[in-house]
Amino acid sequence: MDAHAHDPRVWRPFRENRFLQAATAAYALVFAWSAIAPRYPRDWWLEMLLAFVFVAVLIATHRRFVFSNLSYALIAGFLALHTYGAHYPYAESVFGDWLKDAIGSPRNQYDRIVHFSFGALLVYPMHEIARRVLHLRGGWSYAVPWLCALALSGGYEILEGWTARIVSPDLGVAYLGTQGDEWDAQKDMSLANTGSLITLAWAALYRRRTGREPWTIGGE
Repeated sequence: MDAHAHDPRVWRPFRENRFLQAATAAYALVFAWSAIAPRYPRDWWLEMLLAFVFVAVLIATHRRFVFSNLSYALIAGFLALHTYGAHYPYAESVFGDWLKDAIGSPRNQYDRIVHFSFGALLVYPMHEIARRVLHLRGGWSYAVPWLCALALSGGYEILEGWTARIVSPDLGVAYLGTQGDEWDAQKDMSLANTGSLITLAWAALYRRRTGREPWTIGGE
């Protein structure tokens, strides 16, 4: 068992966790900015629907399961990237346009950044659940989160397509953000897969070298 498995410095409830309070306040500011006059209001609601569900689940389960600050930081980072992109939406984001000109890309690459970040930032919280809730050890504690990240990435692409068809066909192009690339979904899933593998490799290397999980960072 990890030495910090029950260390209150690692997993603290919201009322005692200044880091989580600050992260929540920072994300609230990003959310408020994104919600003010988004470029396509109906698309914004579609883009943010799953984010609303995700945050609601985190709030509802917080008393029963508290993530480490590392996982909360990664989750907040992903939500901030997604919420920023939803304002424009992704395919028309200002940062993506700047990057497009800076690297001479034929398309706005912001959606690629977010899909990579989905794997890179959210797979570690899944790893934390695998070890602390499912009590998986060794390779399984990395394989299961990796497979979950793949499944969620693919599931999102399917859900995204059907949502665009059923809920708002007229906003399909803006919502999907394919930018004329017929392989857009496959590339997005590949990037999420790459991001998750990089993070899990880092987590495994950190544990091998230190003998402890990365979630102990800052908790000592």
